[in-house]
Amino acid sequence: MHSEFNLHELKTAQRLPSPSGTALAIMRLVQDSDATVEALAALVKTDPALTSRVLAFANSAEQGARRPVASIHDAIIRTGMLAVRNFALSLSVLSRYRSGCPGFDYDAYWSQALAMAVAASTLIARERTVPQEEAFTLGLLSDIGRLALATAWAEQYGDCLGSANGEALLHLERERFAVDHEELTLLLLQDWGLPAIFLDGLKASFDPPVAPEGRVERLAQQLAMARLTARYCVADDDYREKLMPALAELGPLHGLNGDVLQDFLASIEQAWYQWGRMIDVGTELRQSAPDDVDKQKAAAGLDILLVDDDPMLLMRLSKQLTAVGHRVATCQDGEAALKRVIEQKPQVIVTDWHMKPVDGLALCRSLRQTEIGKDIYLIMLTASESEDELVEAFDAGIDDYVTKPVSIRILQARLRAGQRIVSLQAEVELEKQAILRYSDELSLANRRLSQMANTDVLTGLPNRRYALQRLKQEWESAQRYHRPLSVLILDLDHFKSINDTLGHDAGDIALIHAAKVIRSACRSSDVACRLGGEEFVVIATNTDGATAARLAERIRSAIHSRQPDSLDLSKPLTVSIGVAGSTAALSQTDAAAAGWQNLMKLADKALYQVKAESRNAVRLAASLV
Repeated sequence: MHSEFNLHELKTAQRLPSPSGTALAIMRLVQDSDATVEALAALVKTDPALTSRVLAFANSAEQGARRPVASIHDAIIRTGMLAVRNFALSLSVLSRYRSGCPGFDYDAYWSQALAMAVAASTLIARERTVPQEEAFTLGLLSDIGRLALATAWAEQYGDCLGSANGEALLHLERERFAVDHEELTLLLLQDWGLPAIFLDGLKASFDPPVAPEGRVERLAQQLAMARLTARYCVADDDYREKLMPALAELGPLHGLNGDVLQDFLASIEQAWYQWGRMIDVGTELRQSAPDDVDKQKAAAGLDILLVDDDPMLLMRLSKQLTAVGHRVATCQDGEAALKRVIEQKPQVIVTDWHMKPVDGLALCRSLRQTEIGKDIYLIMLTASESEDELVEAFDAGIDDYVTKPVSIRILQARLRAGQRIVSLQAEVELEKQAILRYSDELSLANRRLSQMANTDVLTGLPNRRYALQRLKQEWESAQRYHRPLSVLILDLDHFKSINDTLGHDAGDIALIHAAKVIRSACRSSDVACRLGGEEFVVIATNTDGATAARLAERIRSAIHSRQPDSLDLSKPLTVSIGVAGSTAALSQTDAAAAGWQNLMKLADKALYQVKAESRNAVRLAASLV
């Protein structure tokens, strides 16, 4: 059980769904106010799969396409840079996360997400509440929290899915992970930079208002209708009947009554099929009503890619294998099969030997040379049982073979043998992921321990240990690159009297206040630390003594002018500061003789002089020469 949810820690440990490198580059580019369509087009073109899908997206009916566009430049102009950014983000997450959590149906998840995207885009086209070109992305990512939980806590979330659904699942998620999938969806979309109205509308859609008061509430109703439509698309006939009353109730809110609603559902389903083929998302699976799922669970089938240049054989084998629970895709040559494997890795490939332009043996050799293809179970279909040819095939990397004409019983027997290997590979992968997660958690724990060891608990500033280590590093860097370095040592004036008259709690408040003021007055390159007691140090990199003295005066003035409101002090809180700077002209011999310790001593001596004279002042010591 996790008592507190921390999105940053999960991101640091790389345990959450994240965009691909190309998608991240696109996101960064679009964030730049100077980004151009030409620059974005050039970036999209670096990913051939993304290029084809962006063109398909721009030419889709959901975008109101009148004439087809053939260039990425024109596609971006039609849809807009933000829409392309969001679409690339969606597709990169879709293509990278399709396995890993036992009990999580990735195919069903992405199938329903795609249906949600199509439905949301269509509804928003009927009544524009947000840019239609961005509605598709919102629909596709509207349940990303479920995928995130399956990615971050694969085994634990698999147990949750086996124990509950609906509201009970949300409660169980909060109990085990301190966050549910609805909350995590909103956190991720916010982190990825989706507009605030998207987040507000999606949040409201989980409990949509009956009478919308504004644009957010209307968007919430549209998303709720899209979610119900998506469930209808992936439902079997019995489940669809159970969903119709709810659809009939929500439909009139969107002008969908009677036959108009039926036409709407049919059009969404047709567009969903087309999109599924376009971006390689299955639309064949059908789900039972949640109450019936446990009664109808069957043994998990395999993801199989059939490769043969005989369309009749492909049709027959595909139908027979689908009938026994396998998920089957087909290609008619090895070249097309290689592209399919890259886009959507199957568990098993059943391929003919003799095909053009790339035959089965060449396909096998190519796969075994790649990271993605080396573990795929491969069965060769061959009309020959010649010893020499079979030895050649096994040397190329096949796992098994079936002679032609293909007996479906023999092929199914070979597949059962292959399924045992695939299952073992899956177990090994789960163990590997568990080890990686443990390693990530251990690294994160070590980083947190290191941070704790180097952080002052009271003020949150780095502590003395960190300050001395950092000063040593900065000194060596300054001498190596002939840059100036300065040190400021600060001491709060009359601090003992605060403890004596108001107590140590008041002293702590004064220290915390001073630390905040010091941090805010420093530049981003400065390193402010607490040395101990009422003493602080600021390491000013690439800064000469005169500039450091001006920085010290800014800090002194800030502390004097910003007094702690919660304390009734007899005297204002002030600070004395000693400053010492080294010049960049030191020779290596002089640098070694001087050292960072002498820099500290000079600053400390300057501080002592301020304390002895007037306090609430700054003194610059002579530079090290």
